[in-house]
Amino acid sequence: MNQTSFDDIGTPGTPWGAAEKTAWRARQRPRRSYRDEVVEAIDALSDRFDVQQYGELDYGGDGRYPLFALRSRDWDDALPVALVTGGVHGYETSGVHGALHFAREDAGACTGRANLLIAPCVSPWAYERIQRWNPDAIDPNRSFFADSPAAESAALMALVAPLRGRFLVHIDLHETTDSDEGEFRPALAARDGKPFVPGTIPDGFYLVDDSRNPQPAFQQAINEAVARVTHIAPADPDGTLIGSKAVAPGVIEYDVAGLGLCAGITGARYTSTTEVYPDSPRATPEQCNRAQAAAVRAALDFALAA
Repeated sequence: MNQTSFDDIGTPGTPWGAAEKTAWRARQRPRRSYRDEVVEAIDALSDRFDVQQYGELDYGGDGRYPLFALRSRDWDDALPVALVTGGVHGYETSGVHGALHFAREDAGACTGRANLLIAPCVSPWAYERIQRWNPDAIDPNRSFFADSPAAESAALMALVAPLRGRFLVHIDLHETTDSDEGEFRPALAARDGKPFVPGTIPDGFYLVDDSRNPQPAFQQAINEAVARVTHIAPADPDGTLIGSKAVAPGVIEYDVAGLGLCAGITGARYTSTTEVYPDSPRATPEQCNRAQAAAVRAALDFALAA
């Protein structure tokens, strides 16, 4: 999809109403299968994890989407809890498959050290349509707050709520793609009736720390591990990454809870949002998946050793 998927919807300069959002949704078509690519991969891990269905999204004619999490089979209430989330933005493919790669290849190293809770694909409708928003034209990763309008966000918060206060680490796996600039940011401007101001896309991997709880050594440890898999994004000439000041190489900060971001839902001491650049000529899809898994491994190793 590109800008033509929305640029004739509504009136420029006027925020979308219900009719415009309905018109936008009608143009979204499945381009891949959540069941074939994600649910089957989760089922294949059922010999190693307890598979928990934590909700189901009913999107009418678009279908019903069960939501699944993987839980450590040897769950021990005496151990800290680590949350790994992927696919909050469904189009960010390596977030989903990086989480599954970690579960398949690396999670065993946490046995006896931490309880794992892995939600590989928070937004399955958007995964199938390679979209950022949910079918109501809502960004789930700006919707993690009380009375959330995004069912995807509300379901994940309900899953996490009984464990709040026990989380040591939360890694939320994302991508920054060329389509952010070519489709999704222009669509956001159109939806909100605002002018689109072009930006830049970092070439490489970077991290988003929590400005209310910065953990610079933690972020550095993640970037050092990922640099062995793929390259870290350099800052723009003005010292920014995606318009935000780089506080360290490959690191920016957001107020994650204030912005309603997924990384703010646990209250964990150590949190990070990863951002892989899958459109780089220097990175393959497999590298992006492995970079996400490497980030999770490094995050857990650092947090459990601290």
